[in-house]
Amino acid sequence: MRDALVAAAFQLFLERGYEQTTIDDIVALAGVGRRSFFRYFPSKEDVVFPDHERCLADMTAFLSAGGDEHEPVRRVCDAARLVLRMYNENPTFSVQRYRLTKKVPGLRAYELSVVWRYERALADYLRGRFAGRRDGTLRADVIAAAVVAAHNNALRSWLRSDGQRDAGAEVDHALGYVQSAFGHPPVRAAGALQEQQPEDVVVVVSRRGAPMWRVVQEIESAFGRD
Repeated sequence: MRDALVAAAFQLFLERGYEQTTIDDIVALAGVGRRSFFRYFPSKEDVVFPDHERCLADMTAFLSAGGDEHEPVRRVCDAARLVLRMYNENPTFSVQRYRLTKKVPGLRAYELSVVWRYERALADYLRGRFAGRRDGTLRADVIAAAVVAAHNNALRSWLRSDGQRDAGAEVDHALGYVQSAFGHPPVRAAGALQEQQPEDVVVVVSRRGAPMWRVVQEIESAFGRD
């Protein structure tokens, strides 16, 4: 029933336009009553975004299941990939929705409210992980906003390609920026060489014929060694 309502709605949106399609039109095409429509969707806008409530619930559960062993920035990046998976389940529908949303200001506003809810879920998780740290709340909110911005940048690039590009690669590349900027550096294996520091260059001026022990002494003095 739910899928039938979504299919009927988008058929009419494409044929008549979003504004010209009423809920009565949708239920008539789907062969159900108005009460059936409102059992699944509070409004006509909700039928355009039928899967976000489920995805938001999945994201919240995924974040809640994370423990202290999970690096927090990587965890929220992985949570964002759940949204991509939802879009990628039906690329044709996702592209149609993207095109429709671009044309209807009310749907763009609705979509922004959905995006804000995703960002709040990420920020709430990070606030808990950064609790007690200096600027923990600020850090949580900035990282959450960065994750959403990176994800959406890659997602729109994929949608503009009509779903032809590699969505996973696009999002991985975008989220890589967030992890490199805010995540912990990778842990080195035991015995691995430490990253080399820039070398110091010392120039010693000594008189011609000075004994070697004196030159060595001056070099050691330059390095602050006794």
